[in-house]
Amino acid sequence: MLGGTTIRAEAAMPASPPIDVRCFSGAAVLPYLEALAALRIAVFREWPYLYEGDPAYETNYLATYAHSADSLFVLAFEGAEPVGAATGVPLAAEPPGFSEPVRAQGIDPAQVFYFGESVLLPAYRGRGIGRRFFDERERFAASLGFPVTGFYAVLRDLGDPRRPAEYRPLDPFWRGRGYAPLEGAVAELEWKETWHEQASEHRMQFWVRGGADRE
Repeated sequence: MLGGTTIRAEAAMPASPPIDVRCFSGAAVLPYLEALAALRIAVFREWPYLYEGDPAYETNYLATYAHSADSLFVLAFEGAEPVGAATGVPLAAEPPGFSEPVRAQGIDPAQVFYFGESVLLPAYRGRGIGRRFFDERERFAASLGFPVTGFYAVLRDLGDPRRPAEYRPLDPFWRGRGYAPLEGAVAELEWKETWHEQASEHRMQFWVRGGADRE
């Protein structure tokens, strides 16, 4: 009793499980490739990618990053299970379809560290992990001497009826970190959308941060 009023203690809310963020480079990530392939498929099925992934293709794709000594994998773990991942590799190591649109705008791909993806399961969003993914990749790129970082993001019609009403674009987050679309740097990438029988081309806009000597 306090001042004639009974005080009832509220039940303690369960704490969110701790998330361990660890960085791997090159072949050190090989034990996690299958789990990361599953993560990519799960997250990229959502809008705006609607990607119908294939585990074998995904594992092979990620293995190309693992074969680069200058690659970075930033993994978020709950216990022993990866629940999120972000990757990076020198843009010059990517296929010409990704590097040439940047070169065409006067930036030497050799000066660019490329962020491949940033995926996080829905239950773990809103806890600062996405910011940590960018922090670690930007720090790694700087340690290797890259003056520019950048990534591709799919271009979608804002009026597309498949867009969920609750969807919020990440553009404000990216701009807040100093990234902006590089005008004219658009790549085309083919993938099969969920519930579609045939693959189709999708336009990808390159976002860039940092200064570089123009070619």
